[in-house]
Amino acid sequence: MTPILLRLATLLAALALSASMPIRGETETTPPIAPALWVVADKDTTIYLFGTIHALPQGIDWFKGVVADAFAASDTLVTEVAVKDDTAMQSLVFKLAALPQGASLREQMLPERRAAYDKALVDFSIQPAMLDHFEPWYAAIALSTLPLMQQGLSPANGVESSLAKEATARKMPQLGLETVEYQLGLFDGLPADVQQRYLGEVIDQLPKLREEIGTIITAWKAGNADELAQLMNFAESDPAFAEIMLTGRNRTWAKYLDDRLDQPGTVFVAVGAGHLAGKGSVQEQLAARGIGTARIQ
Repeated sequence: MTPILLRLATLLAALALSASMPIRGETETTPPIAPALWVVADKDTTIYLFGTIHALPQGIDWFKGVVADAFAASDTLVTEVAVKDDTAMQSLVFKLAALPQGASLREQMLPERRAAYDKALVDFSIQPAMLDHFEPWYAAIALSTLPLMQQGLSPANGVESSLAKEATARKMPQLGLETVEYQLGLFDGLPADVQQRYLGEVIDQLPKLREEIGTIITAWKAGNADELAQLMNFAESDPAFAEIMLTGRNRTWAKYLDDRLDQPGTVFVAVGAGHLAGKGSVQEQLAARGIGTARIQ
């Protein structure tokens, strides 16, 4: 499951499916919760890099210790995208995701893929008409998000939402590395064959997705970046998708961080944990620019 836009994905699924799922809290207290945190610094600038999970169950007490101290020392919060108007975002989603009038998602599929897709719809009690007029990338996001909702994960409990509330309470400026339009445009601009492969991979992974979600959250809580890289990234399975959705964005963000080092201050940068792990990570892109990172948790 792609980790990049879990917050957006959960919203999309709710919009598309109008699902109401039970919410389960997180009661586990051991082992200690210590998500990974890195720092980049020069003589007058400090940048913290924090890997996030965009949607979480209730009750995970991660905002403490080194992370809370780093946030308290920061004067600016930077996330992947600063969403100000969900209504406007919903309108844009439907505008970009809609197929041309008269077109059908199911009719675009090969027979064997359509059979697997239809089975997934039945398994989740989804009427085909709910998704049939949308592009494959939208259907993939909606389907991959249902297991999150069923396990009680919500963007309201996600890291970015919690950080945004803290920043607002402290009157801390909040900036986005990208815009909603840009992020949605990445999906909408995927070649048709890549979109179909993406949807196909999601359908294939649905039976084991619930288990994988739990494993990802456990690895995140433990700060196990290497395991997260294996679980969350997809460079080997689809290099074209990875370049557009992961590596290319990491390269752009590394340039932003390089430029930001020229400005004094302390910045807390929080992006999806998959961007800070594995091949092509933000840290690797920074290293290519001669900039080192140090892990502090």
